[in-house]
Amino acid sequence: MFSAAALLAIEIGIDPEIQAFGGLLLTWHGVFTAIGIAIGVYVAVLVARTRGFIDDDVYSAALIAIPCGIIGARALYVMERYGSRGIETFGDIFRVNEGGISIYGAIIGGLIGGIVYAWIRKLSIMRGLDVAAVGGIIGMAVGRIGDFINGEHFAEASTLPWAVRYTNVSSPSVLSHPECGLGLQPGVLIEQLCAQHPAVIYELIGDLLIFGVLMFLLRVVKKDGVTFFTFLLLYSLMRFGVSELRLDSRVVIWGLTTPQVTSLFLIGFSAIGLLYAWRRPDADVPSPPLEEAATGPPG
Repeated sequence: MFSAAALLAIEIGIDPEIQAFGGLLLTWHGVFTAIGIAIGVYVAVLVARTRGFIDDDVYSAALIAIPCGIIGARALYVMERYGSRGIETFGDIFRVNEGGISIYGAIIGGLIGGIVYAWIRKLSIMRGLDVAAVGGIIGMAVGRIGDFINGEHFAEASTLPWAVRYTNVSSPSVLSHPECGLGLQPGVLIEQLCAQHPAVIYELIGDLLIFGVLMFLLRVVKKDGVTFFTFLLLYSLMRFGVSELRLDSRVVIWGLTTPQVTSLFLIGFSAIGLLYAWRRPDADVPSPPLEEAATGPPG
């Protein structure tokens, strides 16, 4: 219900769709996803140099991990919503241009691709996962900016002063939000739409805090795998909490949504992995080849 308190909300009237090029639609979500990937790879290269990797290994791993992440992101999204409106066959996994991805699917798919590359190249998998965690979390934070602009992730209604109300008629939050959307009701004005928690901003802030923790661990901890499993643990804890506010995921068991069930599994897995990593001896990090070390930051 609309209330005077909602007047304090932050209004976002930006069109989610930037430009259409034939059958390809450019959206803010897509733009910031691309920027996030670029920044994530850049940061991973810088971190990898301190862990004994060469630049080419990072770029080559990224060329495999990124497509795997995209496939994983779309696959988990389709599996979660299979049978719902617009998703009727598993062939919808390949309809990436229509939008709809799962961040957990992206993480899992990307990790599988990166691990396969490291195994083929006989590189340290644990050390590579540490590098991927740092690049991945900062890339995810940047990508959330596009989600915020689009308004495609629904959250509970709120009257807090930092709540957001989407006013562009193309925004999913205007068209389809179960509490704050138009709901096809005639006579409802945009100004009467309620505001919602900026759940993706909560997650963005959490991503940045986790990034800071991971950078600290890289400096003080010399055990391979600690940084990665810390990332997995902290992100899963944060995502479980944020998912309490989100309304765009299906409840699957015990009142928990798919992301929350996934979070619980990963919390247990990462806790065990963290104990394992801590018990390992300190890593002997080799120096990168002189020609790579002398190249400076990637251009």
